[in-house]
Amino acid sequence: MGMPITPATAVSRSSDDSPEAVILLELVDEDGNTIGTAEKLSAHQAPGRLHRAFSVFLFDERGRLLLQQRALGKYHSPGVWSNTCCGHPYPGEAPFAAAARRTFEELGVSPVLMGEAGTVRYNHPDPASGLVEQEYNHLFVGLVRGPLRPDPEEVGDTAFVTPAELAERHEAGPFSAWFMTVLDAARPAIRELTGDSAGW
Repeated sequence: MGMPITPATAVSRSSDDSPEAVILLELVDEDGNTIGTAEKLSAHQAPGRLHRAFSVFLFDERGRLLLQQRALGKYHSPGVWSNTCCGHPYPGEAPFAAAARRTFEELGVSPVLMGEAGTVRYNHPDPASGLVEQEYNHLFVGLVRGPLRPDPEEVGDTAFVTPAELAERHEAGPFSAWFMTVLDAARPAIRELTGDSAGW
C-alpha cells in the first residue's frame, strides 16, 4: 500500500523548476453543490466552468483594506491589483480553511477574527488572457496584524487603502476583473467589521 493521495499532497508545489503537479478545482452547480472536479487551467478556458473559489478582505486597525498586486509571473491577471487574497479550495477542503491557508502562503500572515461574508456568483472574462472566471465565490472578511511577509512568486506589492485611496487607484491602474464584484458583495460584512467611520 502506497501513501494515500490527499488533495494536499496531490497538488503540492515542487521546489525546483519542474512543472507543478496538476491542480484540481471543485466544480459546482448554481447552488454551490459539488458536482465534480476539473484541472485548473481547463476550468478557466472559455466559456469557463463554474467552480468554487474564495476571496478574502483583511483590514488593519484603522479600517484600511489590504490590497495585493498579483505577481507578474501569474498565468491569470498578472500585475493587476486585487483584494487581500483569492484562490480556490482543494477538492473537499472547506473554503474557510482554504482562505486562511492561502492568506498565510501568499502574505506570510494569518488573518485575525476572520468571518464568513456570504457568497457571490459571477462570470467575468479577462480580456487580456481570454480566460474566464465562472466562480461561485465564498467571501471572508477579517483583521490583519503584524508584519507582512509576501511570497514574491505570488505577490508583487501590497498596500493598505482607505475607500478614497482605493477609488483613486481604481481609476489609475488595472484591477482584477472580479474585484469590484466581490468587494460590493462583501460590503455589508465589511461595514459590520470596520464600523461606519471607516467609510466602506
